Amino acid sequence: MTPRPMTALNPFHTRNGVLHAESVALSDIATDFGTPCWVYSRQALEEALDDFQQELAGLDALVCYAVKANSNLAVLDVLARRGAGFDIVSAGELKRVLAAGADPQRIVFSGVGKTAAEMELALNTMELALNTGILCFNVESAPELERLNAVAGKLGKRAPISLRVNPDVDAGTHPYISTGLKENKFGVAYDEARALYRQAAALAHLEVSGIDCHIGSQLLDAAPFAEALDKLLVLVDQLAGDGIELQHIDLGGGLGIRYSDADVPTSVHAYLQPLLAKLKGRPLRILLEPGRRLVGNAGVLLTRVEYLKPGEVKNFAIVDAAMNDLSRPALYGSWHDIVPVAARAGDAAKWEIVGPICESGDFLGHGRELTLAEGDLLAILSAGAYGMVMSSNYNTRPRAAEVMVDGREAHLVRRRESAEELYALEQRLP
Repeated sequence: MTPRPMTALNPFHTRNGVLHAESVALSDIATDFGTPCWVYSRQALEEALDDFQQELAGLDALVCYAVKANSNLAVLDVLARRGAGFDIVSAGELKRVLAAGADPQRIVFSGVGKTAAEMELALNTMELALNTGILCFNVESAPELERLNAVAGKLGKRAPISLRVNPDVDAGTHPYISTGLKENKFGVAYDEARALYRQAAALAHLEVSGIDCHIGSQLLDAAPFAEALDKLLVLVDQLAGDGIELQHIDLGGGLGIRYSDADVPTSVHAYLQPLLAKLKGRPLRILLEPGRRLVGNAGVLLTRVEYLKPGEVKNFAIVDAAMNDLSRPALYGSWHDIVPVAARAGDAAKWEIVGPICESGDFLGHGRELTLAEGDLLAILSAGAYGMVMSSNYNTRPRAAEVMVDGREAHLVRRRESAEELYALEQRLP
């Protein structure tokens, strides 16, 4: 497959027969930083955020990037500089975004299992030389409400909260990344939300601020978002009748990207305009939590072919990247385009692109039509989201380097781990 010309959704393009990220050849990055290696485009990150911010221009709105998609400090820094807020799910992510320069009042804290220590840190960031709490906690259960009220009371504070309401809307995505159905662990049941809001409003150390919803990830159809919003607005009106006036509505994230030609992503305009029309005239601040849509197509995983192993049934191309680097194919059966960094003349064959890990599930792509030789560089596209953040050290494999391309310059934004670092926290028995 020939990579598309550089756009906000695909910043990687061929120049003089070699695949580039912006103005830097991926072959040069491989020479300078080794493989496997994650490569991100600053331009693509900025343009993807701009798509949202331009649609929201003139409105009281905040784009809170879902940090779980890619938490590298350089990625967070690029987005923070352009006015993004952040959606976090752990104390570690809170410390990351603050280290990247985020304003605490642009941070929302999601997640089903917040600990008391995490709540305390988010309410009082004095430990991090700051003197303010976060924008909002997205609360996901009645016990969490009670715990947060107790923690806030101990600190002499009031915690701003919204409830993550589960609208029981089928997002039509992979079961592992569907989050808005009754059987999912996320959020509070729609039918129970009104009573839970009344309970929250009665707690002395909570301040009811908004309502939150997130129905899933990698959605290519905008219709489920509109269906979920309709249900939320019914609840907003019911709460107003109860004397509970909300200040914001958080529509979550989940807008999908192109992984293959079969994926036809909804544009940000087509996604947002129907939602904004439904919200017109309502005095509600609008929060969004995109993750994959901002970073997914802004990154690739660069890998080198170590061995070619033709077989009677299948041909295997064994590369130096593996399922510990990019787990999505093994975990979800996900497709990523895999293209040569430099095209090679000759007849193509079908190859299983596999790694060196001792698992039959260690694959990055099945049956790819490629012309290959040992030593060739391959780029695994659309790998900027849920790539490095989900990587592991299985088989004592150091995690790969991360590089950010900015125009003609390539910056090492996370160095490659060493094997010695992987066991530095361990010790032998006396």
